[in-house]
Amino acid sequence: MMRLEKRPQPSRAMALATPLLAVLATMVFGGLLFAVLGEDPVQSILTIFWQPLFGEFAFYYRPQLLVKGAPLVLIAMGLALGFRAGIWNIGAEGQYIMGAIFGAAAALVFYPLEAWWIFPLMVICGGLGGFLWAMIPGLLKVKFGTNEILVSLMLVYVAEQFLSSMSLGLLKNPEGYGFPGSRNLQQYASAHNAEIVSGTGMHWGVVAAFIAVIFAYVLLTRHRLGFAIRVTGEAPRAAKFGGVNPARLVLFCLGTSGLLAGLAGMFEVAGPAGQITIDFNVGYGFTAIIVAFLGRLHPVGILLAGGLMALTYIGGDIAQSQLGLPAAAIQVFQGMLLFFLLALDVLTNYRLRFGAAEVA
Repeated sequence: MMRLEKRPQPSRAMALATPLLAVLATMVFGGLLFAVLGEDPVQSILTIFWQPLFGEFAFYYRPQLLVKGAPLVLIAMGLALGFRAGIWNIGAEGQYIMGAIFGAAAALVFYPLEAWWIFPLMVICGGLGGFLWAMIPGLLKVKFGTNEILVSLMLVYVAEQFLSSMSLGLLKNPEGYGFPGSRNLQQYASAHNAEIVSGTGMHWGVVAAFIAVIFAYVLLTRHRLGFAIRVTGEAPRAAKFGGVNPARLVLFCLGTSGLLAGLAGMFEVAGPAGQITIDFNVGYGFTAIIVAFLGRLHPVGILLAGGLMALTYIGGDIAQSQLGLPAAAIQVFQGMLLFFLLALDVLTNYRLRFGAAEVA
């Protein structure tokens, strides 16, 4: 008979091993999924994890790791601050969208003016857009005690409708022959988030992601506010008696996560995406939740997890084109990571025991 027995204290070894075990379990069960779909499971897994790094066209795919990983790390880093404090922002996708809209609008209102200050203005407006959108669930929670999970999630759908409205209305390209979507910011030099070093994938969004990781690490390990975040998440009553202001912490965590998500959206629309379109958002805000937990809510772990998820995005695209795997199968494969991570996380606080339970 197999049973779970509570550990005297959480296992640090299991906490570190769980992400690796989750990745291995995802590979095994993902391979079974691909086999059911009629594909060679070993070849499918190798295509996803090996081809982008060491395949024939790896010279093209490797820079894409930075392009795909940067928004995931930026968004996940902001989410992790809130998650560690027990503040659950599930609506980063909406904040990502609003950051892109605010950033693109800041540039397009001055089109075709060429000036050095346009891109910095986009950065400010993009961060502000995400921040303001995150403040809606923040203020509602502080003032009326609403659930930030539900409010932030519902605002994603509002943001998507707003995105459609902007693509078909105010931000629509007047020279676009009636097609929805804004002007292409890649063709507007002052607004283009171009590669800093050509051919490397290193753009300003990647730089911002690294800065966010360093900032979060220093905040959580060297600053009083970081201590308040950790204590609030681990022992809310102790934090309250210790003088932590819950309302301020909620606003800080939601505001910071919204700001970083907004920046991610702005860097994406000014660079890889290039324009505001109806289908601009590709789910980075939701995937970042997986990245945050896969990285154990730790800045360095999130950096590594962001690279891994970027690898599955790129490898998944290769698998779709070379092997004919459906996009839905790749999405299920990515979702398995979170499922197995949460399932195996039980072993941090419990151990498996075999045999009959002892009778007291």
